[in-house]
Amino acid sequence: MTAGTTFTKRTRKVHGACCNGRGGSQAIPRRELSPLVPVLNMAGMDIGVLLPTGTAPWGAADDPRELIAFGRYAERSGFSSLFANDSLISPRVEALTMLAALAPVTETVTLGTAALMPFLRRPIQAAQSLASIDLLSGGRLTVAVGAGFPGRFGRPLYRLSELPWERRFARLDETVALWRALWDGADAFHGEILRFDDIPPTTRPSRAGGPPIWLGGATPAALARTGRLYDGWLPYPPDPAHYASGLRDVHKAAADAGRATEDISPALFVSVRIDTDIESGRRTLDDYARATYGMPLEELEKIQAVVTGSADQVREHLGRYVAAGARHIVARLGALDLHSQRDQLERIADLIPAVQGATDRSSRSESS
Repeated sequence: MTAGTTFTKRTRKVHGACCNGRGGSQAIPRRELSPLVPVLNMAGMDIGVLLPTGTAPWGAADDPRELIAFGRYAERSGFSSLFANDSLISPRVEALTMLAALAPVTETVTLGTAALMPFLRRPIQAAQSLASIDLLSGGRLTVAVGAGFPGRFGRPLYRLSELPWERRFARLDETVALWRALWDGADAFHGEILRFDDIPPTTRPSRAGGPPIWLGGATPAALARTGRLYDGWLPYPPDPAHYASGLRDVHKAAADAGRATEDISPALFVSVRIDTDIESGRRTLDDYARATYGMPLEELEKIQAVVTGSADQVREHLGRYVAAGARHIVARLGALDLHSQRDQLERIADLIPAVQGATDRSSRSESS
């Protein structure tokens, strides 16, 4: 929690059981798991997909209700997580609505946000929504959060939310501290920005302590805050070398705070397209970047990880991020209608064993 934050706790029974604390799970044999408990990836690598909830990657004939079948198909195809993003800059199926719809129709996949922007919601109500999704999914929720970007992708959304742009990072950290306090039974919370008394009993999540919360961002301050306060890291650096150096800084901050580095999940958000070659993939991704962000690919790839080319080229490039330490890949599919999105889903599913193999090789190299 942030400095100067206090909360009081009411004694109440926790719903369900936890693994081994926020963000960490014991390796339990599959036969001991109930259908609604997430099956752990024994290869040490999770590969998930960002659901195309925004209207930009939909074709004229696409039905957004197909997203439910899309998510279920991804689970059957071997993906270990389904993520939804959060924004008001363009029309989309709202992130928590999407995950709530998927909770009862999936069984093992992690359901996540990439990334949720808490300032768009009232904090106590958001805690209840997140706890509800965790309950409905049997403890499969992961919440990656962010504070928004400078310029048109962030500041106007604060005005719509009637909140100040200033101290947005402190507000984010306090919101997360409030959520955790509520999930632990608090009936009051006194932070520097958020202050609440006489909070009525709130919905408790499936797991003690609530779902793991990751931070998106790669500035020096974000790396330090991830190490001190968060359960995972979800950046999108264009260069694997920057991922490796950022992860080292996260681990240093964690160690300085007395935390175990293995309690922080190192994830990666990356746009992926498998095509005949790099140039063909770049042409389609340029269309995707313009439709989604209103900018050409050459500008987008300066700030976000983008991988394209043949299947072998994509596998090799993703392998560089694995070697840099990434252990949970969230792939955004570079395609502009749901049929093409599904085609990319199938192509990436074929790479899952190879990428997991790269993880095994990286782990052996680190231990040798």
